[in-house]
Amino acid sequence: MENTPQYLFLASGVNNEEGFWIVGIKNCDENILDDENLLDCHRKELIGNKSAKDILLAINLNVNNLLNELRNKNYLIERPSMGISFDIPLEILENIFDFWLDIYKNHEAWEACLGLLKVRKRIPLTNLIKSKSLKGNSKKWAIKIETLHAYVPSSPRIDKLHDPMW
Repeated sequence: MENTPQYLFLASGVNNEEGFWIVGIKNCDENILDDENLLDCHRKELIGNKSAKDILLAINLNVNNLLNELRNKNYLIERPSMGISFDIPLEILENIFDFWLDIYKNHEAWEACLGLLKVRKRIPLTNLIKSKSLKGNSKKWAIKIETLHAYVPSSPRIDKLHDPMW
Protein backbone atom coordinates (compact mmCIF):
# COMPACT_ATOMS: atom_id res chain seq x y z
CA MET A 1 0.00 0.00 0.00
CA GLU A 2 2.98 2.29 0.60
CA ASN A 3 3.75 2.96 -3.07
CA THR A 4 0.47 2.07 -4.75
CA PRO A 5 -0.28 3.90 -8.00
CA GLN A 6 -1.97 7.28 -7.58
CA TYR A 7 -3.19 9.98 -9.91
CA LEU A 8 -1.48 13.33 -9.51
CA PHE A 9 -3.89 15.78 -11.11
CA LEU A 10 -4.60 19.41 -11.92
CA ALA A 11 -8.29 20.21 -12.15
CA SER A 12 -10.69 23.13 -12.11
CA GLY A 13 -13.71 23.29 -9.88
CA VAL A 14 -16.47 25.36 -8.37
CA ASN A 15 -17.59 25.51 -4.76
CA ASN A 16 -20.46 27.82 -3.72
CA GLU A 17 -20.25 29.57 -7.11
CA GLU A 18 -16.55 30.27 -6.55
CA GLY A 19 -14.06 28.90 -9.11
CA PHE A 20 -10.69 27.42 -8.19
CA TRP A 21 -7.82 25.27 -9.44
CA ILE A 22 -6.68 22.27 -7.45
CA VAL A 23 -3.63 20.04 -7.59
CA GLY A 24 -4.16 16.81 -5.73
CA ILE A 25 -3.79 13.06 -5.46
CA LYS A 26 -6.49 10.40 -5.96
CA ASN A 27 -6.38 6.61 -5.90
CA CYS A 28 -5.97 5.19 -9.38
CA ASP A 29 -9.27 3.32 -9.14
CA GLU A 30 -11.23 6.55 -8.50
CA ASN A 31 -12.51 8.88 -11.19
CA ILE A 32 -11.13 12.34 -10.46
CA LEU A 33 -14.30 14.04 -11.65
CA ASP A 34 -16.46 12.00 -9.25
CA ASP A 35 -15.86 14.86 -6.82
CA GLU A 36 -18.95 17.06 -7.21
CA ASN A 37 -16.85 20.24 -6.90
CA LEU A 38 -14.56 19.40 -9.83
CA LEU A 39 -15.45 20.40 -13.38
CA ASP A 40 -12.55 19.51 -15.64
CA CYS A 41 -9.24 17.66 -15.34
CA HIS A 42 -6.35 19.42 -17.11
CA ARG A 43 -3.45 17.15 -16.11
CA LYS A 44 -3.49 13.57 -14.84
CA GLU A 45 -0.45 11.37 -14.29
CA LEU A 46 -0.43 7.87 -12.84
CA ILE A 47 2.58 7.55 -10.54
CA GLY A 48 3.53 5.94 -7.24
CA ASN A 49 2.14 7.30 -3.97
CA LYS A 50 5.51 8.53 -2.64
CA SER A 51 6.36 10.21 -5.95
CA ALA A 52 2.93 11.85 -6.10
CA LYS A 53 3.33 13.23 -2.57
CA ASP A 54 6.85 14.54 -3.29
CA ILE A 55 5.78 16.24 -6.53
CA LEU A 56 2.63 17.66 -4.92
CA LEU A 57 4.77 19.18 -2.15
CA ALA A 58 7.03 20.89 -4.72
CA ILE A 59 4.08 22.15 -6.79
CA ASN A 60 2.34 23.56 -3.72
CA LEU A 61 5.55 25.25 -2.52
CA ASN A 62 6.07 26.75 -5.98
CA VAL A 63 2.47 28.04 -6.16
CA ASN A 64 2.61 29.40 -2.59
CA ASN A 65 5.88 31.20 -3.36
CA LEU A 66 4.28 32.77 -6.43
CA LEU A 67 1.09 33.81 -4.60
CA ASN A 68 3.03 35.25 -1.65
CA GLU A 69 5.27 37.25 -3.95
CA LEU A 70 2.28 38.67 -5.86
CA ARG A 71 0.53 39.63 -2.62
CA ASN A 72 3.74 41.23 -1.32
CA LYS A 73 3.82 43.30 -4.51
CA ASN A 74 0.23 44.40 -3.73
CA TYR A 75 -1.54 42.53 -6.53
CA LEU A 76 -5.11 41.68 -5.72
CA ILE A 77 -5.25 37.88 -5.73
CA GLU A 78 -8.50 36.26 -4.61
CA ARG A 79 -8.32 33.65 -1.87
CA PRO A 80 -10.89 30.99 -2.70
CA SER A 81 -12.34 28.87 0.10
CA MET A 82 -10.54 25.90 -1.42
CA GLY A 83 -7.78 25.38 -3.95
CA ILE A 84 -5.87 27.97 -5.95
CA SER A 85 -7.30 31.24 -7.22
CA PHE A 86 -8.52 31.51 -10.80
CA ASP A 87 -6.43 34.72 -10.84
CA ILE A 88 -3.51 32.42 -11.72
CA PRO A 89 -3.87 31.36 -15.39
CA LEU A 90 -4.12 27.67 -16.24
CA GLU A 91 -1.01 27.90 -18.42
CA ILE A 92 1.10 28.99 -15.45
CA LEU A 93 -0.15 26.08 -13.32
CA GLU A 94 0.37 23.62 -16.18
CA ASN A 95 3.98 24.82 -16.56
CA ILE A 96 4.61 24.37 -12.82
CA PHE A 97 2.93 20.94 -12.82
CA ASP A 98 4.85 19.76 -15.91
CA PHE A 99 8.21 21.03 -14.66
CA TRP A 100 8.04 19.27 -11.30
CA LEU A 101 6.66 16.07 -12.79
CA ASP A 102 9.44 16.00 -15.39
CA ILE A 103 12.33 16.94 -13.09
CA TYR A 104 11.33 14.21 -10.61
CA LYS A 105 12.56 11.61 -13.13
CA ASN A 106 16.18 12.64 -12.48
CA HIS A 107 17.02 12.22 -8.78
CA GLU A 108 20.04 14.54 -8.83
CA ALA A 109 18.14 17.25 -10.69
CA TRP A 110 15.15 16.82 -8.36
CA GLU A 111 17.25 17.29 -5.23
CA ALA A 112 18.97 20.38 -6.66
CA CYS A 113 15.71 21.94 -7.88
CA LEU A 114 13.89 21.27 -4.61
CA GLY A 115 16.76 22.92 -2.75
CA LEU A 116 16.63 25.92 -5.08
CA LEU A 117 12.86 26.13 -4.61
CA LYS A 118 13.30 26.22 -0.83
CA VAL A 119 15.86 29.02 -1.20
CA ARG A 120 13.43 30.78 -3.56
CA LYS A 121 10.88 30.78 -0.75
CA ARG A 122 13.11 33.27 1.10
CA ILE A 123 14.85 35.19 -1.68
CA PRO A 124 14.71 35.47 -5.48
CA LEU A 125 17.35 33.42 -7.26
CA THR A 126 18.23 36.25 -9.65
CA ASN A 127 21.04 37.55 -7.45
CA LEU A 128 22.61 34.08 -7.24
CA ILE A 129 22.32 33.73 -11.02
CA LYS A 130 23.81 37.18 -11.73
CA SER A 131 26.61 36.81 -9.20
CA LYS A 132 27.69 33.57 -10.87
CA SER A 133 27.33 31.72 -7.55
CA LEU A 134 25.56 28.94 -9.39
CA LYS A 135 27.31 26.89 -12.03
CA GLY A 136 26.27 24.39 -14.69
CA ASN A 137 22.95 22.65 -14.26
CA SER A 138 22.20 24.47 -10.99
CA LYS A 139 22.26 27.77 -12.85
CA LYS A 140 20.07 26.36 -15.63
CA TRP A 141 17.53 25.06 -13.10
CA ALA A 142 17.60 28.29 -11.09
CA ILE A 143 16.72 30.22 -14.24
CA LYS A 144 13.83 27.82 -14.91
CA ILE A 145 12.56 28.10 -11.33
CA GLU A 146 12.70 31.90 -11.59
CA THR A 147 10.69 31.62 -14.80
CA LEU A 148 8.04 29.62 -12.91
CA HIS A 149 7.77 32.57 -10.50
CA ALA A 150 7.71 35.28 -13.18
CA TYR A 151 3.94 35.62 -13.67
CA VAL A 152 2.57 39.13 -13.18
CA PRO A 153 -1.20 39.64 -13.40
CA SER A 154 -2.71 42.22 -15.68
CA SER A 155 -4.89 43.42 -12.81
CA PRO A 156 -3.79 46.67 -11.20
CA ARG A 157 -1.81 46.77 -8.03
CA ILE A 158 -3.49 47.92 -4.86
CA ASP A 159 -2.07 51.13 -3.48
CA LYS A 160 -1.56 50.84 0.24
CA LEU A 161 -3.46 53.46 2.08
CA HIS A 162 -1.67 55.11 4.94
CA ASP A 163 -3.85 55.57 7.98
CA PRO A 164 -3.78 59.02 9.52
CA MET A 165 -1.64 59.37 12.59
CA TRP A 166 -4.59 60.58 14.66
